Amino acid sequence: MSSRKGRMRDDRGGVTVFVAVCVIALIAIIGIAVDGGSKLRATERADFLAGEAARAGGQAIDPAQAVTGQAVVVSPRDASAAAQSYLHSAGVRGTVSVFGDGKRIEVTVTSSYATKFLPVVGIGSLPVTGHGTSTLLHGVTAPEGS
Repeated sequence: MSSRKGRMRDDRGGVTVFVAVCVIALIAIIGIAVDGGSKLRATERADFLAGEAARAGGQAIDPAQAVTGQAVVVSPRDASAAAQSYLHSAGVRGTVSVFGDGKRIEVTVTSSYATKFLPVVGIGSLPVTGHGTSTLLHGVTAPEGS
């Protein structure tokens, strides 16, 4: 009888340890899912803002060339200023580049997402980057003699 009581005492608390380990693992999985999903939403927002900033920059057409019919291109300085103004109003930072002889604007937004669960393991924020491009297109005209 005494050997039976000895074995019963050896198993005491076994379920408690198992439950504690499972709860910690479950909280970790929920934390990764919450912070991972929130980082994806932050990246989508950065992409959206970069696209809108590129579109704002694309509206800064160089009037000197457009009015004379030479070309429909953006003024690089004005396009960059318009895109940066949009980014500033949205509360984010980014870089603006004008390519293709003033016909393409690329915007890159850099930000960070402040994590909710991951600070427990030392990760307080995650980097977020968004990209947007705007290309100027000119209307198609019919060939001469049509």
